[in-house]
Amino acid sequence: MRPDVFRIDATGADADAGRVVWAPTKSLWNSSLLAIALIAAPLTMSFDTVLVCITLTYATLLLGHSVGLHRLIIHRAFDTPRWLARTLAYLGVLVGMAGPFGTMKIHDVRDWAQREARCHDFFAHRRSLWRDAIWQLHCQFEFERPPRFTVESRYADDWFFIWLERTWMLQQLPLAGVLYLLGGLPWVVWGVAVRVVISVTGHWVVTYYTHNPGPGRWSVRGAGVQAANLRGVGFITMGECWHNNHHAFPESAKIGLEPGQTDPAWWIIRGLERVGLAQNIGEPRPSCTWEDIEQISGWPAPQRVRQVCETPITSVRAEVRLPERRSSRMTDPACLESTAGSTDTRPLRNTHTDR
Repeated sequence: MRPDVFRIDATGADADAGRVVWAPTKSLWNSSLLAIALIAAPLTMSFDTVLVCITLTYATLLLGHSVGLHRLIIHRAFDTPRWLARTLAYLGVLVGMAGPFGTMKIHDVRDWAQREARCHDFFAHRRSLWRDAIWQLHCQFEFERPPRFTVESRYADDWFFIWLERTWMLQQLPLAGVLYLLGGLPWVVWGVAVRVVISVTGHWVVTYYTHNPGPGRWSVRGAGVQAANLRGVGFITMGECWHNNHHAFPESAKIGLEPGQTDPAWWIIRGLERVGLAQNIGEPRPSCTWEDIEQISGWPAPQRVRQVCETPITSVRAEVRLPERRSSRMTDPACLESTAGSTDTRPLRNTHTDR
C-alpha cells in the first residue's frame, strides 16, 4: 500500500469487541446462486459449458480481482491509465463478491483487524472450516467501536466506480445476455451462477487457509494474525496463495517473491508494463526499513528483496517511510549509505495497519 493512502482511521476502534450477525443481502445473493447451480448445473452440463465456466472464472479472478481490485485499486501497487483501471474494476465486479468500494472495505478492515494484537475470530479465521464458511458467506461483523473507513477521492469521486458500487449485482445481466445469445440457457447457468459460486467460495477457501498456521518466512511484529504460504496452488490462485509474502510486503505488485512461487497476476502486470500500460511498479521495500517484520526461519532474504536492498532508497519505486532513527537492525550497507544525510525523520508505518 502506498504511504499516501489512509483508508482506515482506527482511533478508538476495537478489533475484538463486537458480534457476528446475519447479512441478509449477502446471504440471499450467495444462497440463490448456489441453489441455481445445484439444481440447474447437472441438467445443463456439457464440455462447452464447463469450458465457458473455467475460462470466465479464471479470467475474471485473474484480471478483475487479483490484478485489478486487489493489487491495483486496493494496494495501489502500480499505476495504469484510467480506462484500464475501470475495465479491470468491471471485471472484478463480475466475480460477484461485492462492488469496488465494498471489496476495498472488506479487505482493509480485515487487514487492520489482523494487524492488531487481538482481533475477533471472524477476522482471524480461527474457527472450524464450516463455521467460518457460514460467517464469511452469510454474515458480517458488527463492531461495538468500529474503525472509520474512507475511500480516496480518485475512486470515491469517479462516476464509473460509483455506478459499479450501486449496480454490482446487476452487472451479471449483460454477461448473461451475451452468454444466452451464444449458447442458450446452459451457458448462462455455468457462465454466471456456477462461476460466481466457484469464485466466491474459492476466494473464501484461499483466505481461510492463508490465515491459518502454515509455512512462511516472515512474521509481522505485534500482529495477532500471521499469514501462511500455500504451496503448489500458485497458478490456480493467481499468485494470491503466497500470502505470507504479501503480509510482509503489501507494497509489492509481485507476491510470489521466491523461485518456484508461481504468480500469474505478476505476469500480467509485467506484460502491461512492457506495452506501456503499467507504471510505478511497487517492489519490496529495502531491508533497512523492516521495522515491522522479521524473518522467522533464519533464511537469507529472497533474491527479489536482496536486489532491491542493493538499490539506493531514493530510486526504489515502492514508496516507503524512513525510520525515525537507525537501529541495530539496519545493517544493509546500501541502506546505510543512502540514508546518510536524509532529512526524512518520519516514523516507519506498517503498510497495512494504517491503510
